[in-house]
Amino acid sequence: MSNPSSPASAEPLRPFLVIPAGGRGLRMGGGLPKQFRDWGGRPLLQATVEAFLAPGMPHLAGIALAVPESHLEETRSWSFSAPCWVVPGGETRQTSVWSALRALPDQPLAPVMIHDAVRPFPPTAPLWEALEALNRFDGVLLGEPSTDTLKRVDADGRVLGTEPRESFFRAQTPQIARLGTWLHAFQAADAAGFSATDDVALLERLGLTVKVIPSPSSNLKLTTPEDWERTQPR
Repeated sequence: MSNPSSPASAEPLRPFLVIPAGGRGLRMGGGLPKQFRDWGGRPLLQATVEAFLAPGMPHLAGIALAVPESHLEETRSWSFSAPCWVVPGGETRQTSVWSALRALPDQPLAPVMIHDAVRPFPPTAPLWEALEALNRFDGVLLGEPSTDTLKRVDADGRVLGTEPRESFFRAQTPQIARLGTWLHAFQAADAAGFSATDDVALLERLGLTVKVIPSPSSNLKLTTPEDWERTQPR
């Protein structure tokens, strides 16, 4: 299956940005979810959204954020240069994404970038490349090429073999597909009770074609207190 696309003469559809931010961020410590902790004078989630609105980035058609009930009012008070819909998050990341997708306008062919709330350094050039690749693939994700030697082991930790690292990437976000494709994949996963740790796995499950675009390690996910301190704007 290949993605439908607009005629070559038509203006490309602007992408939407979806960020699931309903988690509690327990690994960071403290009582406040890490996506709402102060990061350089503003909540990290707000900083992540604003990184996509910086000069040189693709112009967004809109933004959908799924956040905890306790932070709906705060998030809805933020002002961005693109329309923003804020919805309650779910019990899992997948249900939060599903809720945010359904908040978007009915534009099935529009690209939708699903991004982690705590990745505040989206890389410009790979992002443009990923959006262009969506003309040839059902889904696209950014990924960091593995630089480590990878060992396959059994349940006891015994080495079974060494894998060619050229075949492995560490999945990043954004992960991109057209809105209609995402809605179909999430609805099918929901009906089957299928869950995954990233979004394009729902496309892979349906046999759709997914392309990985190499992305730098600077597109990191802030997970630990050490990540936070090392990247905090001064």
